[in-house]
Amino acid sequence: MIYLILILEFLIIGTFSIGGGLATLPYLYSLAERYPWFNKVTLIDMIAISESTPGPIGINMATFAGFKAGGVLGGILASLAIITTGTIFMLIISGFLDKFKGHVILEKAFYGIRPMVAALIAYAGYEMFQITILNGEAFSINYISLGLFIIVSILLIKTKISPIVLILFAAILGIFVPIT
Repeated sequence: MIYLILILEFLIIGTFSIGGGLATLPYLYSLAERYPWFNKVTLIDMIAISESTPGPIGINMATFAGFKAGGVLGGILASLAIITTGTIFMLIISGFLDKFKGHVILEKAFYGIRPMVAALIAYAGYEMFQITILNGEAFSINYISLGLFIIVSILLIKTKISPIVLILFAAILGIFVPIT
């Protein structure tokens, strides 16, 4: 039964997470609330791992969530499920995209989709900020995490430092800074 649930849930996520891996996060937060596979704090760790490892974040997270719920087979099924509809859509769309390139209705549809994608990603950022900086429902500020957030945000905006360097910096700092 768990495998069928994984397949159905990740087919839905893969179908409606327009905007890439970060757009899957609101759906994954919903999974964390409905199933005992992982909680929101574990989801934040999954995001950190998925962002730090090679490959698309959505597939990495599906693999992790599937593995947590149903072992190796669960990871494989969730990964295949999340890419199935997107792969089918891309195969169909790629045949028609050149034909409809510059079409007014298509351009208007993409114009409408962009803010929705931004909202999905912003929601994911809000949830991550709440759990990481505000310590979840406790709303007590974790000043070390807040400081690191500010420093890394400034570095991302003001410099050309590679995100890989920033991830390594944060990981090393996390090793030596006491968890509060």
